[in-house]
Amino acid sequence: MNTTKHWPKRALILSRVLSRAFFSNTSTSASPSPTFPLKHVTRSNFDSALVELRSHVRAADFVAIDLEMTGVTSAPWRESFEFDRFDIRYLKVKDSAEKFAVIQFGVCPFRWDSLKQSFIAHPHNFFVFPRQEIPLDGPSNEFLCQTTSMDFLAKYQFDFNACIHEGVSYLSRGQEDEARRRLKSLYKEQLTNSSHNLRETMDVPLVRVADVLFTERMKKRLSEWRDELLQNRSRGPQDQGASNDLNQQFQTVFFKMRPALSLNGFTSHQLSLIRMVTRKHFKDLVYVRFNGESSSQEFVVFTDSESDKDRLVEEVKNEHYRRAETMIHAAVGFRHVIDLLSSENKLIVGHNCILDIAHIHSKFLGPLPLTAEEFVSCVNKYFPNIIDTKILLNADNILQQRMKKSSTSLSSAFSLLCPEIAHGFESKVQSSQPCVKVEVHVDEMRSPDWNSGAKHEAGYDAFMTGCVFAQVCSHLGIDFQLYSTSENLVQNEKLQKHMNLLYLSWINGDVIDLRTGSRTAEFLGSNILRKRFPRILYENIVLIWGFPSKLKPSVIRECICKTLGPTSVISIYRMDQTAVFVQFSKAELVSDFLILKESLERSDDAISVLHPLSQLLEGGNTRAASYETYKDICESPVSELLFADQAEAVGIKWKTKLLPSDVVESQEDNHFHLENALDHTPETVEKSKIRKTEDVVNDSSNKQLTCDEIIDTLLKVEKIRRTSNL
Repeated sequence: MNTTKHWPKRALILSRVLSRAFFSNTSTSASPSPTFPLKHVTRSNFDSALVELRSHVRAADFVAIDLEMTGVTSAPWRESFEFDRFDIRYLKVKDSAEKFAVIQFGVCPFRWDSLKQSFIAHPHNFFVFPRQEIPLDGPSNEFLCQTTSMDFLAKYQFDFNACIHEGVSYLSRGQEDEARRRLKSLYKEQLTNSSHNLRETMDVPLVRVADVLFTERMKKRLSEWRDELLQNRSRGPQDQGASNDLNQQFQTVFFKMRPALSLNGFTSHQLSLIRMVTRKHFKDLVYVRFNGESSSQEFVVFTDSESDKDRLVEEVKNEHYRRAETMIHAAVGFRHVIDLLSSENKLIVGHNCILDIAHIHSKFLGPLPLTAEEFVSCVNKYFPNIIDTKILLNADNILQQRMKKSSTSLSSAFSLLCPEIAHGFESKVQSSQPCVKVEVHVDEMRSPDWNSGAKHEAGYDAFMTGCVFAQVCSHLGIDFQLYSTSENLVQNEKLQKHMNLLYLSWINGDVIDLRTGSRTAEFLGSNILRKRFPRILYENIVLIWGFPSKLKPSVIRECICKTLGPTSVISIYRMDQTAVFVQFSKAELVSDFLILKESLERSDDAISVLHPLSQLLEGGNTRAASYETYKDICESPVSELLFADQAEAVGIKWKTKLLPSDVVESQEDNHFHLENALDHTPETVEKSKIRKTEDVVNDSSNKQLTCDEIIDTLLKVEKIRRTSNL
């Protein structure tokens, strides 16, 4: 009996003993490592986490960051192309930052501990969501979601519920300034009015019998309550409660040290009637609507005198102002972290972080400028010290050889440069080079050993970025064992030449200098050859779109080469199924092509049908323009899926846009032919046409022109004839 009764307890003890024996036998071969320590921050613990982060950032030698977004490109043609010019690459970064949301922000301060001879990292993983916490002008926040990006995040177990329900909201600096201006304007307007005007309300018309009866009841109830107060001011709130059927809607309380009735369970219309009754029939009662943290409450407050009434109104206004300021401060939310990073002037480390920086500007500072030069000027003002680890990895041949010319993605760099950290404590991978030690501290947890964390979680990616930076610094000759906490990495000579340089386009290797806004050629040390095309001359490029979808780039090249010569086209690049870039061998061929296309589109005779370009112009929807039109289209905030639809959405109705010089020349030719038409009789003009046609035929027979050349010459004659008919 007793044995049966105590069996579960004995079994539990036995299982614990066996468990200890098992782990004691296996611990000598492998010790279980904890999961990667990472501080997840939502709005429930944001305030306390911000206090801790502030102390960590102030003590840090550098701070690594990483962002997770809902997408990257709003349309296929907005991806980065090798044919994109410097200013257009910025426009595409700008479009991405404006259309997609930041849903996770990783911040990881790194501090060198000279006693432990290791970095102490404090990885924070902030869930962010653009929730509208206070009323602002304009519509609520909107953002795009790219299916590939969302699927990618889901693959790595991103917690979308935590993001949406518990994500920390934010206000940009511009939004905060707007909210404070509105608050101050409202407060100033109230101060300029008298307290009488503040209490003045429009009378509610009593058109219904129910309203008349309700106002009489309220007048009687308020009068009884006031008379009771005047008769016996010494009663407590519990003794002054109503005893009739209204006692659940009226409750005697104290408001601002004054007796008051709390109004409960009334409709907004009924409250308006009570407010009117109070104002019209009771000089010593004040109707007050007080906004609390989560809801508002209405009171009828007793005052001793007119001056006491004025003081009450002033107190309520000031309380409303303070609460509104508190709400604005709370609504700033995650931007407090951005302000912290900016104010502490720490070295900010990112990996291929131009888009991250653009998102920070767009979401937390203000609208992105139209040009890259303005953008970098603003970024450098708030964050004067930024290092991109992708720049560092491609700045040195030895580093690239050490990485065995592999991808310079963050995960690859982390695995190759920090194997002991990347593969966890149980891994036997050893680095051939000395590895800078990193210890992770989260809350009260201190961990030099852990299992690999979750990649593509912003907090862990920020940690990886900081580790890669530390290893690269060691490679560049920065000896942290001799490093003093009084030193500043920002001033380190070995990092200076890499400071504030970001890849504006990884495809072309375009680097932008945040200090000057100028474009910088990629480092000579980089031996990565990404370009698949000859040198790009933008003045030699024509943009063509709207052609028949069946046409391939090779067919388009063939059509143009038959017209302008076999060597006229250097390269052709397909943007999407509706648009291509064509780079000509000479700049003048751009003008020739555009003029010829326009003349063919004006002609409706048999000659235009036989022309080699007729296949390209089939359907009548083919558009063409110089490279500058591409920039105009990219500047638009609209993002249609296909480029041809985008051009139409932007408002392009013309078929061919000539270069400015061609337009002037065409106008001069038209003016010349108009003068000839006025100076000559119709007979003379007709003879001139016949003579010109004969000259063309004679020239073709003497020089033995090809069929295409004859057709082109006849087209020029036809163009002259049409111009003269004007």
